[in-house]
Amino acid sequence: MDRRQKKTRDAICRAFTELLKRESYSKITVQEIIDMANVGRTTFYAHFETKDSLLRSLCTEIFEHVFSDDLKKEKTHDFSEDHNARAMITHILYHLQEHMAYLPGILSGESGEIFMSSFKAHLKELFSRTCALSDRTVPQDYMLNHMVCDFTESVRWWTLHKQYSPEEIASFFIETTPLA
Repeated sequence: MDRRQKKTRDAICRAFTELLKRESYSKITVQEIIDMANVGRTTFYAHFETKDSLLRSLCTEIFEHVFSDDLKKEKTHDFSEDHNARAMITHILYHLQEHMAYLPGILSGESGEIFMSSFKAHLKELFSRTCALSDRTVPQDYMLNHMVCDFTESVRWWTLHKQYSPEEIASFFIETTPLA
């Protein structure tokens, strides 16, 4: 992708996230996105097949960094020396917090399923790698599903109760979910 294409794609994504801050996904039209991004309809469709594909692209962009195996020191947090489940969970929450202004817009309606299915797939892979699930008396796939659902619903709850820090939400999750 050349610079011009990247700039256009970024403008579309920025417009989309700005709109999500004000209204739910289902109420946003492609026309609103292209008007705010100041691009033509053909240009939008050259980058994204549908509004859903734009959302999937946004999820991919968010989750690629959030679920990176290589935790680096960042402005808001440093988990570069920690490679445990708590550090990974808190790292994820810090990055979701960066998107908190428009997460409620994504989590409403049918867009929530698109976001959550991608989120759950990443979490399942992370938890299966980092948590000792085989020591349980319940089936491993049940435990994994429980933890993934618990964490995703914790994030959904957090979007409504934003006064809590990533560390606090991680503690709530760890206190109520057997990670060790």
